[in-house]
Amino acid sequence: MPGPMGGGLGPRGFLTDEEKQNVPKVTGKLLLRILSYLKPYWFQFLLVFLAILVSAGVGLLPSIITGKIVDEALVGRDMSLLLKLLLAAFITLTASEVIGVLESYINAWISNRIIFDMKNQMYGHLQSMPHAFFTSEKQGDIITRMNTDISGVSSVISGTLSSIVSNIAVVVTTLVALFTMSWQLALVGIVVIPLLIIPTRSAGRTRWKLLSESQAKNDEMNQLVNETLSVSGSLLVKLFAKEKREMKRFTQVNEEVTALAMKEQRSGKWFHVLMGMFSQIGPLLIYFAGGYFIIAKSDPTLTVGTITASVALINRLYRPIQSLLNIHVDFTRSLALFTRIFDYFDMVPAIRQPEHARRPIIKNADIRYEHVAFSYSEDKPLLTDIDFTVPAGKMYAIVGPSGSGKSTIVNLLPRLYDVNEGCVKIGDTDVRDIDLEYLRRSIGVVTQDSYLFNGTIRENLLYAKETATDDELIAALKSANLEDFLENQPDGLDTVVGNRGLKLSGGEKQRLSIARIILKNPRILILDEATSALDSISETAIQDALERLMQGRTSIVIAHRLSTILMADRILVVCDGKITEQGTHDSLLALNGVYRELYETQFRKVIEREAENAE
Repeated sequence: MPGPMGGGLGPRGFLTDEEKQNVPKVTGKLLLRILSYLKPYWFQFLLVFLAILVSAGVGLLPSIITGKIVDEALVGRDMSLLLKLLLAAFITLTASEVIGVLESYINAWISNRIIFDMKNQMYGHLQSMPHAFFTSEKQGDIITRMNTDISGVSSVISGTLSSIVSNIAVVVTTLVALFTMSWQLALVGIVVIPLLIIPTRSAGRTRWKLLSESQAKNDEMNQLVNETLSVSGSLLVKLFAKEKREMKRFTQVNEEVTALAMKEQRSGKWFHVLMGMFSQIGPLLIYFAGGYFIIAKSDPTLTVGTITASVALINRLYRPIQSLLNIHVDFTRSLALFTRIFDYFDMVPAIRQPEHARRPIIKNADIRYEHVAFSYSEDKPLLTDIDFTVPAGKMYAIVGPSGSGKSTIVNLLPRLYDVNEGCVKIGDTDVRDIDLEYLRRSIGVVTQDSYLFNGTIRENLLYAKETATDDELIAALKSANLEDFLENQPDGLDTVVGNRGLKLSGGEKQRLSIARIILKNPRILILDEATSALDSISETAIQDALERLMQGRTSIVIAHRLSTILMADRILVVCDGKITEQGTHDSLLALNGVYRELYETQFRKVIEREAENAE
């Protein structure tokens, strides 16, 4: 017979030091908020609890019937009654199992529906969060909250909540049955419970410590595998010829993980052996007490069947009592899980849809930055008094040293961030008053590191225009000078580009991103160092496409290539978060200021390097 306490060992029975330090505060508001997710499924929960109560009651019958088999069928030598009682025992066992399956099914349905609701809510909420959230928050944390934490709600509902109700029902019904049959034997059976609990808790702590150490080493091994077997990591290992070194590191960590796992398993085996022995003490004491009462004739109502039934029931009592002793751990972890999820839900999006959103005519509208100030943190201002106007249909270039705030300036236009002071306008309308979806659909952005989904060329292009035909897709690729590339792909538009476009060259990836913007057909264009990933041949191939793309559109270009800057109607020089100079290429050179220094240190070197390549 398995040890009754076996299920209580391991991490489930104990809180970590970190968990003890971060125990969530139990408030009525928190509990009501949790219950709000359960409320839509109250009828199904009622069915579950009803099934638990019926199952607990029916679960008593096999033990009681066993007593009757001994006292009435066997002692009375009544074969007919024996068959009837055996059939009754079989039916009750079957009924208990069927009810258990029904309860599990309803529980699983409720859990999955609540997870469905919460994941939808979380995904929608995260979609509404500003760009700053994703630049500051760890991607791993976002995925953990979205998947692991919300999926953990399933164990709370189908495990913790149902387990508490089920264990209480089993304990109460079993105690009632025990004391109804013989209060003396019931007391004898109960008195041994502390003898099982105390060593269980002690051994459990030891095993939990080993499990914690093992988990820490497993995390270290997973980190090593992730770093060295990823695309970038494996390439770095090969280029530096560090295969032997990494193999040695992995072998060492793997050996430590194996040693801890074996130690933990050994401790668990010996514990179960001891618990198997201790678990027999209660039944043996009942047999002893019952035998004494019968032999001494001190209780003439006591029968062998009653003793047999009491032993069966006392064995049924140990496991749920052990589980109930861990209620505070399960309850704390459940609250902590919901608290982590609610922490994200309670984050208020800094950038919201305006209450009275406007949809002004953006075509032929100027772009105005009026005394704009911005900072990511209060103590470090990034932009100060940015003030300029891009006339409709014109192309302005922004240049400046790295970290001067160029990208931040253009990111304020589609409201990836909002200004701290001043305003950004399209025409006479503040972008903060424009319908957010309408605003961003009207602006096309090509960045230095354009993102491509791990799908086909077709799927990446359709992201800009879902209704586009194949002819439209091919036309966009032609405009981006990708016609030859497409013709060389056996799968054509169905060619898979790889994770983040890794199967494409830098130039192909950038031109595919530009083709996507061509399909979007925006009124305003932002190019954030869009040609930085291109070699001179690729840049020449795409320069015409960019010129065609910018025709008739109001454009702001961040560039470090002189060929792109010379196309601009006006050049803005940004330094230390301020516009220090503006004008044409020749007029800015004549100032002998920041632009002249950039020209001498950056632009001229690029020109000379391109000239050398051309030779």
